[in-house]
Amino acid sequence: MNGVLQTGSRGPDVIQLQELLNKLLRPQPPLKADGIFGARTENALRRYQAAVGLGIDGVVGPQSWAALQQGMVPQVATLREPVALNLSGAPWVKIAIGEIGQAQVEGQLHNPRILQYHAATKYGATDDETAWCSSFVNWCLKEAGIVGTKSAAATSWLHWGRICGPTVGAITVIYEFNRPRTRSGYHVGFWIEESRSHFKLLGGNQSRTVRISRFPKSGYGSVGYRWPLQIIEKER
Repeated sequence: MNGVLQTGSRGPDVIQLQELLNKLLRPQPPLKADGIFGARTENALRRYQAAVGLGIDGVVGPQSWAALQQGMVPQVATLREPVALNLSGAPWVKIAIGEIGQAQVEGQLHNPRILQYHAATKYGATDDETAWCSSFVNWCLKEAGIVGTKSAAATSWLHWGRICGPTVGAITVIYEFNRPRTRSGYHVGFWIEESRSHFKLLGGNQSRTVRISRFPKSGYGSVGYRWPLQIIEKER
């Protein structure tokens, strides 16, 4: 029977843990199955615990072992929409797709992945309840090697990059009509598709998760579409 594992643990049980995390987590960590429970293994474990609704403590106890050995897979949404996405010119969208399914955690604990999104901004919130749509966009662009606004405000994107039209991957800011005209009424995500009646965006903090959502034009209006500058911005 497997015992409790935590940072510093070593041996065949840790190897089994690392192999299971590699198998079940998406995107895959990937972890080296070396039998050493280090920082990377703990981070992957916390991601798994958050994704399947376990307590996020970075420790493999009976509940975590049961979930792993039963092959409990995080409930991750997929791109089921019949949309042909050309991602060659927007690598940040491919990164965003890999995050679909990351969600806020109920209660006192916080999804560590969302905290990583927040760390891509200067605000650097330390909980997953703080609005994180702009944090997610910043993180995806950073992972693609592009400097974003580093701001947690959705409206910060209106003064970034260059103006463009609706195209796959465009950073899109929308506004909810029935809210006061403050920052709280704005949302930012990546443009996927648009019809006469809806905007379809891939973004974070959409129903508390990373997903593709449809925003009705009867309730939302587009404020702006932005695209990275042709020359990738450098850190100053």
